[in-house]
Amino acid sequence: MIAKIGRSSNLYGTLSYNNIKIEKEKGEILLLNKMIETADGSYSVSQLARSFEPYLLANRNTEKHTLHISLNPDPKDKVSDEKYKEMAQQYMTEMGYGDQPFIVFKHTDIDRSHIHIVSVCVDEEGKKISDQFEKIRSMKVCRELENKFGLISATGKKHQRDDKIFRPVNYQAGDVKSQIAAVVRHLPDYYKFQTLGEYNALLSLFNITTEKVEGEFMGKHWQGLLYFPLNEKGEKSGHPFKASLFGKNAGIDALEKHFTACKNKNNDQPLKQNLKKSITKALHSSKDEQAFKKKLKKEGIDTVVRKNDNGRIYGITFIDHRSKTVWNGSRLGKECSAKVFHDYWNNNIKPEIEIPDQMQAKKYQSTNANQPPEEFNRQFDFLNDSEKYSDIFIEALGTLIPGSLNKNYEEENFTYKKMKKKKRRKG
Repeated sequence: MIAKIGRSSNLYGTLSYNNIKIEKEKGEILLLNKMIETADGSYSVSQLARSFEPYLLANRNTEKHTLHISLNPDPKDKVSDEKYKEMAQQYMTEMGYGDQPFIVFKHTDIDRSHIHIVSVCVDEEGKKISDQFEKIRSMKVCRELENKFGLISATGKKHQRDDKIFRPVNYQAGDVKSQIAAVVRHLPDYYKFQTLGEYNALLSLFNITTEKVEGEFMGKHWQGLLYFPLNEKGEKSGHPFKASLFGKNAGIDALEKHFTACKNKNNDQPLKQNLKKSITKALHSSKDEQAFKKKLKKEGIDTVVRKNDNGRIYGITFIDHRSKTVWNGSRLGKECSAKVFHDYWNNNIKPEIEIPDQMQAKKYQSTNANQPPEEFNRQFDFLNDSEKYSDIFIEALGTLIPGSLNKNYEEENFTYKKMKKKKRRKG
């Protein structure tokens, strides 16, 4: 089980976030501790907030007084409402909040149920409750709860948790927004790409594509991105989602800064030469597109080919997972352009590509790998099996991002929109 602890100065926003889940029939209140209860068991945000008012009025100098905790069992765990209540009560008691007013919400908006706990971290006298060594204490309590209730251990199943987050989008499975969010929020942190086309090539591995939209409003030019899920044929399926739903990293401004930063890197030449070497070897030892792709996949390189309705190749992009870089073919040189591959695979015109300097490739391997080349390549043995990514690769990608579970982007986006509306009203 994973516990996420958040703090803010916006009690109403936190309560509203959870209350909206109830209004959408994607949540319910499981437990009230030292809260003012109603006769019919229904609650508004203002009613819930009244129980916390004495604590906030007594608050001395704690800016982030609102506590928002989520307890997330493994998706395979089947937890009853009664167990959730016991777990929440024990967690809050052992963390020092057992005597505080708190509400336990159960959320069912994704494919696994989980609970959110809302409270305040100042006591009746307005003093802040100690959060010293909070993360360590929280992890200890989670392990105790796992043992007590027979839950799957999060420490033993970390890679499975990340695998769940970074699996390619399955538009038929539902909750497409969360599936897309789990991918687009983090890819720019781990891959280098210099254009929207290269970004789209990388996204296509996860059954996602994005399009730039722009217009004019009240005399001001605006631009943004829309994200679409793709089906098994690579076609758009379902309605698009605004980039703003997925946090700043997914927006056009952040991506353009990322493009610029990647262009300003000065150490790309060895990566480029090493990739061209692999492409050259694959071309010389294959006769068609599928064989070429398969050979590169063995080395941890994916190839995304774009064709028009007549089958003509007009674009080719290489995703090198060894160096976490994405390269449009023309950026590697005219000998790796889309025309070269079209002529070879369709007209049998063999390309004249010279193998890059072997010393450059060796230099790259010695400066960029912390392990022997043969051991490094074995990490990509699974790529031999299929054209699509296997679960093992998604697990490997997921483990790069251990802190991704500590953020609630949906709640952050909700709070951000509330603040914008408040500012507009003041204006």
